[in-house]
Amino acid sequence: MCMCASISRELEKVCFTSNLCITFSTTAGARIQEGTDSLAGDADIFQCNVDASGVILQISVVMGPCAGGAVYSPAMTDFIFMVDDTSYMFVTGPEVVKTITNETVTKEELGGVSVHAGGKSGVSHGLYPNDVATLHAMRTLLDYLPRSNDASTLSVCPVTDDPKQSVLSLDRLVPNNPNMPYDMKDIVCKVLNHGSMFEIQPEHAKNIVTAFGQMEGQTVGIVGNNPIVLARCLNIGASEKASRFMRFCDCFNIPIVTFVDVPGFLPGTGQEHGGIIRHGAKLLFAFAEATVPKITVISRKAYGGAYDVMSSKHLRGDANYVWPGAEIVVMGAKGAVEIIFCGKDVEKHTAEYRDRFANPMVAAQRGYIDDVIEPHDTCCIICDDLRLLRSKKVDTIPRKHSNIPL
Repeated sequence: MCMCASISRELEKVCFTSNLCITFSTTAGARIQEGTDSLAGDADIFQCNVDASGVILQISVVMGPCAGGAVYSPAMTDFIFMVDDTSYMFVTGPEVVKTITNETVTKEELGGVSVHAGGKSGVSHGLYPNDVATLHAMRTLLDYLPRSNDASTLSVCPVTDDPKQSVLSLDRLVPNNPNMPYDMKDIVCKVLNHGSMFEIQPEHAKNIVTAFGQMEGQTVGIVGNNPIVLARCLNIGASEKASRFMRFCDCFNIPIVTFVDVPGFLPGTGQEHGGIIRHGAKLLFAFAEATVPKITVISRKAYGGAYDVMSSKHLRGDANYVWPGAEIVVMGAKGAVEIIFCGKDVEKHTAEYRDRFANPMVAAQRGYIDDVIEPHDTCCIICDDLRLLRSKKVDTIPRKHSNIPL
């Protein structure tokens, strides 16, 4: 109880002084012998976590066991780092699970790093081999982030890259074959200063990339569909991962740069029964609600509702660009033609459909796209926009808070 009170006081102190909070969590949970006093102490910490959310940066480093109700404190912080072989998090331990469900499971199988940082639960944001590597990664992340929601605490680094320099290698990264995959991380690294990318949740929902980087010394948040996983479709995991990341960026005044190559949401009963409508709405909500500078680049495909969701101009995107050959349509040419013409003269009508609809000029003529740009000019154009949008202000409708579809 005394320890909980100390932690609560420190959280209140750093919140009022606009300093960041780093918590090293190793706990077996509430002390049984303390009864409700122990539970009260945990709840006091939870309340402080909530009060500090969006005000100061909160990072949790789990270097050992974190069990029972105490796991909810790290869960409410902005980032959780875990250490391989030594960290685990669960609400109820293996013994309780065995008693109640008769299921035999180890601590690692129940809540180890393979579960939380390996692509299953998505609880952890980073996994590292030992304590030293974990601390080093945490310090690297801090180089990108502000200490609080005060814009004056945003990280600024010396500009060493020439923002006017053309990156010619970007012209060759997207294959001519529209069905051939490529790694979106390659594009992101070329655009950022010296490839300065710190990826968040790299093993979870790999079909979308979330990362921090720097452009002209300023931190930006990166969101991008990754064509090498799940054919770049959006699914439940990707929607939750990206929406959480974007809300963090919006809380702490970090501009969002989105790279789009998406054919739609992943179809199937698994996704529908799992609530892809609700989870996809989180992603849409996060993009629409964000008031920080939002810049979007469509590298190849933007189909259907996924086009709308991925920071389109209709969700108050500040600058929306496409690369030559990109397609913005309701659905792919072949599928659309088979429906419209009932499977007759598919090849002929497919070519006509592509010429008439599946080209970026159609969207550009209607003002949905600001420009069709060459890939090698992407970095220069984004830097110019970020400079222009640095003083962006948005008037919002007065309300207690929004009701995001959690």
